[in-house]
Amino acid sequence: MTVRCRQPRLPAAIDSAAVTLAGAGIGSARVDAEELAAHLAGTDRGYLPFLDPPADEFFARYTDVVTARARRVPLQHLTGTAAFGPLMLHVGPGVFVPRPETESMLEWAVAQRLPAQPVIVDVCTGSGALAIALSRQWPEACVLGVDDSDAALDYARRNCAGTAVQLLRADVATPDLRSDLDGEVDLLVANPPYIPDDAILEAMLEPEVAQHDPPHALFGGPDGMTVIGAVVKLACRWLRHGGLFAVEHDDSTSTPTTELLIGTGHFDNIVARHDLAERPRFVTARRSAQP
Repeated sequence: MTVRCRQPRLPAAIDSAAVTLAGAGIGSARVDAEELAAHLAGTDRGYLPFLDPPADEFFARYTDVVTARARRVPLQHLTGTAAFGPLMLHVGPGVFVPRPETESMLEWAVAQRLPAQPVIVDVCTGSGALAIALSRQWPEACVLGVDDSDAALDYARRNCAGTAVQLLRADVATPDLRSDLDGEVDLLVANPPYIPDDAILEAMLEPEVAQHDPPHALFGGPDGMTVIGAVVKLACRWLRHGGLFAVEHDDSTSTPTTELLIGTGHFDNIVARHDLAERPRFVTARRSAQP
């Protein structure tokens, strides 16, 4: 790549795109405008100042993707990728786009002490984000990602290619699901659907979420606790005594999630935790001996 001073047409196009996106209500307008330009140029944002002047075809395509982003099509759907911790994942329509908030749960998980060859399960794996990140942390682990969405698993298979992560298509509420795992799992993590099925709450969601994330991956019943309840039941069965558990939840359901774990009588060290924005985000616990 020849290094030159950036020509005026590209920065002008990016400036114009940022104004358009800001007018569409996008808070990260400048960043998104640069990310879209870098994606089309096949480079990183930091290299934009040194690109050769793009051809006219570039600007036509750039106008198209900026217009789509202004319609609140997610940036990740337009680039086809989403960052999660150390990973860059393939995403698109039909799969939940992993959020930075879930990285707080990942940070907690990788700080835990596990056996040399742990068994790790990522329930409601979606794109495979947590499963792949945990497999990197524990290369000798047996890692299983579970989801019941064919569309999501298509992305997960692509993302898991070349890793040791295994994938299972299954509904977490299935009775006696994988009974061979009973008492065998060292760490179980879950980012399940947890938004309450309330039309008012749905209306408050950003258009990128309400219009483009699959509803099946978002909404967790009238109070947002339906799938969390099924996941807790699995954790009771699958975790060995001393095994560790983490589940993400809605901002409004930290207390119900904590109380649900307490009510099983199967967990101790139950802790409600916050994300980097200091919002209640996930609860962790340890599987205790049977009462």
